[in-house]
Amino acid sequence: MADATSGRGLVGELMAEFLGTLILILFGVGVVAQVVAAGIGDHDSITWAWGLGVALGVYVAARISGAHLNPAVTLALACFKGFSWRKVLPYSLAQTLGAFVAALLVRWNYTEALAKADPGHTLKTQGVFSTLPGNGTLPVSEWGALRDQVIGTALLVLVIFAVTDLLNTPPGANLTPLAIGLLVVAIGMAWGADAGYAINPARDFGPRLASYLTGYGSAWRDQYGNPYWWVPVVGPLAGGVIGALVYRLAITPDLPRAAREEQEPGRVPAPEPRNG
Repeated sequence: MADATSGRGLVGELMAEFLGTLILILFGVGVVAQVVAAGIGDHDSITWAWGLGVALGVYVAARISGAHLNPAVTLALACFKGFSWRKVLPYSLAQTLGAFVAALLVRWNYTEALAKADPGHTLKTQGVFSTLPGNGTLPVSEWGALRDQVIGTALLVLVIFAVTDLLNTPPGANLTPLAIGLLVVAIGMAWGADAGYAINPARDFGPRLASYLTGYGSAWRDQYGNPYWWVPVVGPLAGGVIGALVYRLAITPDLPRAAREEQEPGRVPAPEPRNG
């Protein structure tokens, strides 16, 4: 790992989380805007772009901050991996700000397409930026969506813990970010119907706020008129802790502790830079 005392310390880590999350949302929200507003692409292109966005965001930030890019991941790492509790709120704010700024860029870039597809900026295109129960079409309540978010994020964090655990069998050759991206693709293909697989409070709240400030007056509510913004915040935070707990109880006790390698808490495994 890079020397933890070098660089700008916490400021550098927060900048990495901001930029990594911004990259993630530029690809993720961008592809949904392209599909919904311009009619280019489909569900598969959405899931692949989200997954690749995650992988690329992790590659951007991993060396500096560990590339959590998700408050649910940050909270789980603090609960079970020794990540500093004093960094949880700053990391979460940096991630949410990165998502917010990225969504504003997408909103600006697709201004004409969104206005043509949905002049009133209604629920028809609100899903470009934030999630809805049943993706706005299926008969799923906010409570059903909450269940979905708990399960989906538990799955996300459980597998992240597995692929970043040096005592387990983490991907080699710096392929961990790609593995995490493929995990998000799989979740999108298998767990996207009930709540749009937000699985990340920053991913949903930041773009939701950006859409509200740029004309989407219904951004905080679902298609039933109920307050919904809290579901993709509370669900992922709870689910992430549950997934981490399952990994800790079911897998960690049987890993070969004698072979433990030192790793700074909350970081994605990455090879040391070569000299010369």
